[in-house]
Amino acid sequence: MLRWLRPFPGNFLRIARVHPRRECLGPVVSRTRDLDTFRSARRWATSVTPHSTASDPAEAEALRCLEQGTTKLEEGDVEAAKELYRRSTEIKRNASSLFNLGVTHYHLKEFDEAIAAWKESIALQPSSPDAHTNLASAYIVSPVARPDLALHHLRIASSLSPEDPEIAFNLAAVLEATGHLEEAVEYYEHSKKHGVERASMHIRNVSAKILGKRMQAAKEPDSDSSSGSS
Repeated sequence: MLRWLRPFPGNFLRIARVHPRRECLGPVVSRTRDLDTFRSARRWATSVTPHSTASDPAEAEALRCLEQGTTKLEEGDVEAAKELYRRSTEIKRNASSLFNLGVTHYHLKEFDEAIAAWKESIALQPSSPDAHTNLASAYIVSPVARPDLALHHLRIASSLSPEDPEIAFNLAAVLEATGHLEEAVEYYEHSKKHGVERASMHIRNVSAKILGKRMQAAKEPDSDSSSGSS
């Protein structure tokens, strides 16, 4: 069972998501759901990088380790999965094995290592919204949180996958937490429009915060006038 983390009060970032395996040109990603509310999935890959071939013995062995690692991860044996993914990267470094290695580091709370793996995965495959999303999660939950970098990578993920409602929700959550309330509402609304019903509550809450700020701002000139007259 995948774990879910709570980076900010009242908001959850996607940590992992998994689909049934299927072959394609790029990494296969899939979804899973947990039972708790306000939980989104992180992702891992199950295929090799584009244009790869199993005719190369080294690449075939790297792919075997990648697939075995994914099986271990699905079984919940994160340590075994990590070693298999590490072995895969040592044989043939590619975006998929680095991506999945980052997932295991994340589950083991080895956030610096997860960040390093996902950054290298992005360097090899910069068009992966999942890698940017996961990297954002790591920046949020690491001991020295970097919401600015999380926001940067979620914006990239959103630009790469603009119709993804979970990315929109996560971006809205970080925008809300960093005080960008109006923009947060926009992304919550986008998320709700594309099927994330829990966004409705956040839209109400953030709208109330915006209204409260406006009311407070409207009162401040009156307070200044009162102070001046006395």
